[in-house]
Amino acid sequence: MNKAKLAELIANKVGVSKKEAEDMVASFTEIVIETLQAGGEVTIAGFGAFSAKTRAGRVGVNPQNPTEKIQIPPVTVPKFKAGKGLKDALKGKGKTVPVAPLTAPQQENQFMS
Repeated sequence: MNKAKLAELIANKVGVSKKEAEDMVASFTEIVIETLQAGGEVTIAGFGAFSAKTRAGRVGVNPQNPTEKIQIPPVTVPKFKAGKGLKDALKGKGKTVPVAPLTAPQQENQFMS
């Protein structure tokens, strides 16, 4: 599934426009990225946790010249650890991942106040 299809499904499930759902998906990904860049973790109960891990530097072998050793620098990579609810859903033990119910946001008309 790609980002556009995810936004379409969210729009249908929550009852918002496709544009609003696209904004929600974009905001979610931005927040996850910013949090991981700051060294934090994003945990969604029953679904899983996004985190960043730094892989240590190491000495490797140049694939074009196997006798040459090269230094591979440390690199930070994203990680996702599936939560129990997601694992159980994939094993067939549960229908869906237990999360808070989705509701359309209530918007106040500032001109009516």
